[in-house]
Amino acid sequence: MHRALITGGTAGIGAAFATAFAKRGVPLVLVARDSARLEEFAAQLRAEHGVEVETMVADLVERDAQQRVADRLAADADPVDVLVNNAGFSVRASLLEEDLDEHDRGFEVMVRAVLKLGGAAGRAMSARGRGWIINVGSVNALITQNNYSAIKAWVGNYSESLGVQLAGTGVSVTALMPGWVHTEFHSRAGIKGSSIPDFLWLDADRLVEECLADVARGKPVSIPSTRWKLIAAVLRSTPRGLVARLSALLSHRRNRER
Repeated sequence: MHRALITGGTAGIGAAFATAFAKRGVPLVLVARDSARLEEFAAQLRAEHGVEVETMVADLVERDAQQRVADRLAADADPVDVLVNNAGFSVRASLLEEDLDEHDRGFEVMVRAVLKLGGAAGRAMSARGRGWIINVGSVNALITQNNYSAIKAWVGNYSESLGVQLAGTGVSVTALMPGWVHTEFHSRAGIKGSSIPDFLWLDADRLVEECLADVARGKPVSIPSTRWKLIAAVLRSTPRGLVARLSALLSHRRNRER
């Protein structure tokens, strides 16, 4: 029986992963900051799906919290063989800001924690000869909009690099690169999303099912939906000068929505 650990596991894509695994009868370890919300969601999953749900209250901005989650991934008792590095938030601060607090928090949660937990999971899983690591990136990594774009570009490159290092161990690594998804992510960032055409939005549950199908096939990168696969392919082949102009346009529209 597999056991999945999901960071940011009470909302959005993380909650969709938790629900998808719970429906399959997979025991869970949910990691989140909000203890009340964490316990409420865990109780809901137990009641609806009859699965074991372990909870860990941890703010991954803090390095001791990162270490506690890494220790859980390394534990031999009730071993974790699926890691979903999902915790994250929009980094809205300008790259010209003198105060780097928001950037530092972004690096801790979406870079250092991903590196720390990926390494802990990779070592433990490879020793057991099997495992799956899913790192949630973004198609935003293919543009140059802000530090969130840069961070998610790192996540994608890191995931593929980790997959190379783990080749032949029985552990696979998949970078999930979603487009715009109907979650509370944008509202938390103060983004209405009204300028985004309806056909570009993805359903979180469907996105997760497509990702899990890609994981089962051993794909290093998962871009759910044909439309976003096409958009990603176009962005990858577009001259960088045009990507910069598109990024500026998107930034201008986003700033108007806030």
